[in-house]
This record gives sequence, structure tokens and C-alpha cells, in this order.
Amino acid sequence: MPTYIMVSTLTPEGVQTVKNNPQRIKEVNREVEQLGASVKAQWATLGHFDFVSVVEAPDEQTMSRVSLELGSRGTAKYETLTAIPIDDFISGL
Repeated sequence: MPTYIMVSTLTPEGVQTVKNNPQRIKEVNREVEQLGASVKAQWATLGHFDFVSVVEAPDEQTMSRVSLELGSRGTAKYETLTAIPIDDFISGL
């Protein structure tokens, strides 16, 4: 299944939401599953991004739906990257 790296930065509203309800992070991950994708790994990070998630989705359309749905909430800004296994990358050169 295709793998994507999703990085996110909380907005001030998102910071308040996580501060008041840290479990909201896990709730959002379950919502991602309802949209047809799956969060395989996730880290809170220090620096430019607040979270880095590894997400599997059957196709780009599903991942686009996830990105648009999450981004429309206004609690975080998202950037999604397609992850290409290194052996596939090398063989494609």
C-alpha cells in the first residue's frame, strides 16, 4: 500500500485543543481510518513541525481526501509527501 509522510503544525486553536484534550490526537487518527487511510507511526517533534506521521492509503485520492478534511478544520496546517521505498526509487532510475 502506498505510504505517505504527513507533517503538521498546530494553529493557536489546535494548540489549545491538544492542551485541553491530549487524547484528541488519537481521535483524529481514528477519523483518518474512517476516511480510508491508516496512521502507522506518529511522533511529536520539536522544531518547525509539531507532528510527523507515517500514513498508508490505497491511493492519492484517498490521501487527498484525508489532507483536505484535516486541513479544513483550521486546527493545523498539513504537508503530505509521497514516500517511495528506496529500492523502488533506485530501480526506477
